[in-house]
Amino acid sequence: MVHIKDTSSPYPRIDSDPHFSRVVRYFRPSDYAVWGGTAAAFPAALYAWEMADPTRFSLKTPMRLGGLLGFVGGFLFAYQRTSARFWGWAENKREQDLDFEELSQRASQGKPLYGESNQPGWIQDMAARTSTFSQLKLSAIPMFNFVQHPHHGTDPAKYGAQSSSTTEQS
Repeated sequence: MVHIKDTSSPYPRIDSDPHFSRVVRYFRPSDYAVWGGTAAAFPAALYAWEMADPTRFSLKTPMRLGGLLGFVGGFLFAYQRTSARFWGWAENKREQDLDFEELSQRASQGKPLYGESNQPGWIQDMAARTSTFSQLKLSAIPMFNFVQHPHHGTDPAKYGAQSSSTTEQS
């Protein structure tokens, strides 16, 4: 069993270790705007610096690299913003509604809430320990949760599924 640190937050926690695809699916239009703005801001800053202090070199390669860095950095920033909403650190009413609808439907169909995995249990446990709250250090090591596992720090009973403690007692 993976112990997930209980943190206080001003909003309800949805998921302490959301899967990569869930985070991207739950992006808000504002996240896409931040991503696009960051992607455009990096080359724009390079161009402004060139205008302020011109060089004799072509800006073709630096602008391409700047565009790539802005694109990747913008994605990481948007990903981190959405993760904060999953953790309950930012306003997350929209995500709560989407999460409840999605997981309640999976529970009513008898499917595992967080997807099926062909990985052994110990791999799922290790993946959960490694990726939980890893979005806080995306600037150092971009690490995402790509493993379906049952360790998300929420009670499955709220979706109409049996909780793991109920299942273990049977």
